[in-house]
Amino acid sequence: MRSGLATKPRGGGSRAPEAVPVALAVPGAVAILSALPTPTVVLDGENRFRFANPAAEGFFSLSAPSLAALRLSDLLPEDGRLFALLAQVRAHDAPVSDHDLVLESPRLDRRGVVAAHGAPFHDLPGGVVLTVQDGSTARMLGRQQNFLGAARGASAMAAMLAHEVKNPLSGIRGAAQLLEHGASENDRELCQLIQDESDRIRDLVDRMDMFSERPVELAPVNIHQVLDHVKRVARTGFASRMRIVEEYDPSLPPVWGNRDQLVQILLNLVKNAAEAAGPEGGAGEIALCTAYHHGVRIAVPGSKERMHLPLNVSVRDDGPGIPEAVRATLFEPFVSTKRGGQGLGLALVAKLVADQGGLIECDSRPGRTVFRLLLAAAPASGAKTGSGGGAR
Repeated sequence: MRSGLATKPRGGGSRAPEAVPVALAVPGAVAILSALPTPTVVLDGENRFRFANPAAEGFFSLSAPSLAALRLSDLLPEDGRLFALLAQVRAHDAPVSDHDLVLESPRLDRRGVVAAHGAPFHDLPGGVVLTVQDGSTARMLGRQQNFLGAARGASAMAAMLAHEVKNPLSGIRGAAQLLEHGASENDRELCQLIQDESDRIRDLVDRMDMFSERPVELAPVNIHQVLDHVKRVARTGFASRMRIVEEYDPSLPPVWGNRDQLVQILLNLVKNAAEAAGPEGGAGEIALCTAYHHGVRIAVPGSKERMHLPLNVSVRDDGPGIPEAVRATLFEPFVSTKRGGQGLGLALVAKLVADQGGLIECDSRPGRTVFRLLLAAAPASGAKTGSGGGAR
């Protein structure tokens, strides 16, 4: 099977020096990288192609031997953001991601918006492993805007219900209480049923009122302290029989957010994970993870603004996964995969994440579901603000 390793073309000349099979320095690396469905290349310090997996050959419409004779600058202009990403990887010796990169070149038989991720490859001086794939985070942001719009629709409905329903509902409940005193035993059961249903409708209206627009005070928050609090609450209640593991980046800076809302967001996500991984109280596993991704900047549709969301906070479970039929509308109100669920929990989470100025995304497959928060770091000044800067 072809390994995808770049090798020197025959015939001499002034082309790139022989591209040794650098990936062989790591046992199994060739097979692993070649099997990846994501276009993956290894570049040396001069941005020569030293490895290309089959997916990368398809992406660039060039074979691995053809790429071995080229630098990345032979395919793309050097003043592009992809080269800036490579420079950041080398300068910080750390992974860097960027989204919404526009690839346009007469040498490249494709054009469009891509996401890219680079990481140091220490077996080569200045080496970088680069993955590039189609897709625009702007589309994710657009979906987030749709979720937020749906939440605002629920807020408007709640305001209407509060005005048109709650007042007459109080009268109905009061009348049922009065009738109960002089009613027969069977009729008293009906009066109690009226009161119980009135209370249920009132509680539903109150829950929907949580979507209303209110000012949110943002400040620096230690997200690990928030996660530790959420973990303690979970272990003493709904996740008492589950294994909760931590995968933290200890160098993570403070999040720019609202502590109480972050607790509410993460409690919702961990509770959902517990119900998915151990619906019968079984011993499933939940992982709480944090990471910092340099250079994650997301374009805001319709404006020149770019949100910098480098902080990644995720909740992962080993449950059966989310049905594909509901994934696209997962954060919309009244969408639920639970029997008897009202479908307001994740819609509220999406709204609260937007109030932090962040984004939420979900990746799910059988045995692994991840809810991932992308959040901003606190500014250097650390000053509070009374306005909730959402992804609006």
